[in-house]
Amino acid sequence: MNAERYLNHPTFGMLYLVSPASNGRDVYATLYAQKIFFLVTLQPRGAGFEVIPYMDARHYAEMNLSKCRREKSNDLSLWQELFNQTFI
Repeated sequence: MNAERYLNHPTFGMLYLVSPASNGRDVYATLYAQKIFFLVTLQPRGAGFEVIPYMDARHYAEMNLSKCRREKSNDLSLWQELFNQTFI
């Protein structure tokens, strides 16, 4: 992970990447005010947004951290910091 990733949602404005999920999807959260989480699928003709509960978003982020620990990823500290900022 070299840089932060953002998306623009048509209703909720800027979203930031929280964690990769599964099957080519990523978890994003609203940047301002309320924490609303989305499971985002990027497609050639746009993006698909699915609202998900807080605990599901946290679960995906925890699974990503576990995977990074198992694989001894260089990005572990970055994902850990993002997890702490988002969920703690």
